[in-house]
Amino acid sequence: MPKPGKKYQDAVKRFDREHLHQPVEAIGLVKSLANANFDESIDLAFRLGVDPRKADQIVRGTVGLPAGTGKTVRVAVFAAGEAANEARQAGADIVGSDDLVDKIQNENFLDFDIAIAHPDLMGQVGRLGRILGPRGLMPNPRTGTVTPDIARAVEEFKAGRVEYRTDRFGNIHIPIGRASFVEKDLLRNMRVVVDELNRVKPASAKGKYIRSVNVSSTMGPGVKIDPNHLRITDEDLGVSV
Repeated sequence: MPKPGKKYQDAVKRFDREHLHQPVEAIGLVKSLANANFDESIDLAFRLGVDPRKADQIVRGTVGLPAGTGKTVRVAVFAAGEAANEARQAGADIVGSDDLVDKIQNENFLDFDIAIAHPDLMGQVGRLGRILGPRGLMPNPRTGTVTPDIARAVEEFKAGRVEYRTDRFGNIHIPIGRASFVEKDLLRNMRVVVDELNRVKPASAKGKYIRSVNVSSTMGPGVKIDPNHLRITDEDLGVSV
């Protein structure tokens, strides 16, 4: 395992890694620790009390971040005819039908972040399961990436809608912005994410649901957030009530 860089080691010394922080404190700390020479992503990591081996306890979906992600999202769309035209007008980066399927299958073309498909094309797209599935790129109705309303889906993902899904250990990782964001915008995004995960809590999940939460920048150490105090108030966001 490679040795952590000097900046990382210096960052670790600046706070107690075992302390459970309040959201406002944690976000401010992570921003102060983001010292890379690029605009680092700020990501939340949740450990959920679910068993992903059981189909009814897989937590997945999409959530729209009100302040966006700060990232340019490359969207590929599988559509034909009028739906393809709508996708292009909505800002899709790559649009195709059988030709796009062939390009991915034969040339391993994967130069995109999100794949959206019209239901009429899923017969062809289904052939790409072994390629797109392991990379989290396979269109799925549960995440809003298989839809007849192609234009709306493209616009939402371009504006800051992100996908989430539990891994085999019950963890979920979700980006909430960049280090250049003001704290208020990161907190706005975090509040929406926490609300969304609570909304989709599986009915069959037993015991404590959100077991741990960490926030970190791309190159920085993780900062622990108290899972019992995840509520972000309007006052925290500087909103007068």
